[in-house]
Amino acid sequence: MTTGLPNDTGALRIALAQITTRVGDCVANANRVIDMMARARQELDARVIVFPELTLTGYPPEDLLLREDFLVQCETQLERIAQAAGDMAVIIGTPLRLPAHPSNAHRIANAAVVIDHGQIIARYAKRALPNYGVFDEKRYFRKGREACVVQIDGVPLGITICEDIWEEKAVRETVEAGARIILTLNASPYHRHKTVDRERVVAERIAETGCPVVYVNLVGGQDELVFDGRSFVATADNAIVSKLPAFAEGLGWVDVEPSGAIVAHGASHPWPEGEQEVYTALTTGIRDYVRQNGFHGVVLGLSGGIDSALVLTLAVDALGADNVLAVRMPSRYTSQMSLDDAIEQCLNLGVRCETLPIEPVFEALQASLSSLFAGLAEDATEENLQARARGVLLMALSNKFGRMLLTTGNKSELAVGYATLYGDMAGGFAPIKDVPKMLVYALARWRNQSLVAGRLPIPLRVIEREPSAELRADQRDSDSLPPYDLLDRIIRAFVEEDQSVDDMVAEGMDRAIVRRVVRLILLNEYKRRQAPPGIRISRRAFGRDRRYPITSGFRPE
Repeated sequence: MTTGLPNDTGALRIALAQITTRVGDCVANANRVIDMMARARQELDARVIVFPELTLTGYPPEDLLLREDFLVQCETQLERIAQAAGDMAVIIGTPLRLPAHPSNAHRIANAAVVIDHGQIIARYAKRALPNYGVFDEKRYFRKGREACVVQIDGVPLGITICEDIWEEKAVRETVEAGARIILTLNASPYHRHKTVDRERVVAERIAETGCPVVYVNLVGGQDELVFDGRSFVATADNAIVSKLPAFAEGLGWVDVEPSGAIVAHGASHPWPEGEQEVYTALTTGIRDYVRQNGFHGVVLGLSGGIDSALVLTLAVDALGADNVLAVRMPSRYTSQMSLDDAIEQCLNLGVRCETLPIEPVFEALQASLSSLFAGLAEDATEENLQARARGVLLMALSNKFGRMLLTTGNKSELAVGYATLYGDMAGGFAPIKDVPKMLVYALARWRNQSLVAGRLPIPLRVIEREPSAELRADQRDSDSLPPYDLLDRIIRAFVEEDQSVDDMVAEGMDRAIVRRVVRLILLNEYKRRQAPPGIRISRRAFGRDRRYPITSGFRPE
């Protein structure tokens, strides 16, 4: 098998177009499609080009699909693409309006449209509509019932869309209809270890059918979701022979004979793993969320602690140091070590750092409340006042300078409510919202393996010191929370794996600690519902992934 260009095999050359889209911007998405078509024609001499699921709308378009004017825009742009296609065959994901049906109110399909020589020659409606986790497709789409096989230059191409490949029936019936190779269009969002799941499922379908698979996936950030790309080609004996980049646009290719045999293919790109994979997902999510929402820079509070240090480094890597403003906001409880470490990190990264002491604001708030608080002991109220003073100042900077405010709370804190509404939770985006505390440390250590101008991105003392919110004298996180390694285990078991208290105790966890943590998770749903969106990296993140009622009497025991 060769990997050379130009196409001298006499086989059908198929281009894989792994692109970034913007939800709702049909015109820009169509422009990107037309650009990639031109590249595939000029650089690859491709006869066919395959785009991801719902390329024209971006994924997920949600209730935009309920608007007639939006659907009309999609149809208009599809016509533009057909006119630009020339002699190229284009397979592209788009919503497709269907005739009314008495048994189903939904009149839209999540579809793949096949264009050849400027004409639509086939339409395929997705058959398996996911309705779990972050997916809500049954709200919008009518389920397809027919397989789709198209002949392009004598090669029978079977079309499937994302979830279809996870179901044996849809692929089997496509092969029974004559397909010799499966082209699957995907908008498959990232979470840790997702590539293992995809490769396993594709291997199962290949084993069942003997058909090669061309897997084309979306790339880029969209609100909480990050799409990692990682499109690939798998042969009939399940050898992955071509891999497109992770978290970046790419254009790949494969040459296919009428039998479905793959006779040549493009190069394979290495895919990141472990902390590098997660870190790249986070920077992708920050970059696309900030830029696609019209901001050119960000601001964040830099405490000298590990969480804000990681967020600062992520922001710099995503947007560039010139687009990041860090603010130190010391109080009477802020240690000199925290101030020193914060300024050292800014110097190491080349970030502008400002200092706004909150003491005058805090004293003014206390004075305003003094008559009502007279005779009452200080408690968490005064701690929260400090956090809210910081939130007010940071939001003022965000408003005045047009910079998006990044919050710095992690999943462990958010799970148990160790965060202040309208204080450290105030902001436009929460990059590490789905990153548990122990992973925060792992990411910081991984990032420190690559120096910036010979300096550590995150000062070593920030990673090694005991964590503290510094909202009262001699405060430590361990005063209020179990050790973070145990806390993260409980959160993962309860939130991501739906384990019971008894399940966790059977794994060796202390019952009293488990019950306390689970109670905090359930009681703090009201806080999480008011938190800014953040990047999903786990199988189940807080937000659209996990929909628990705020008012609920459920207790596991």
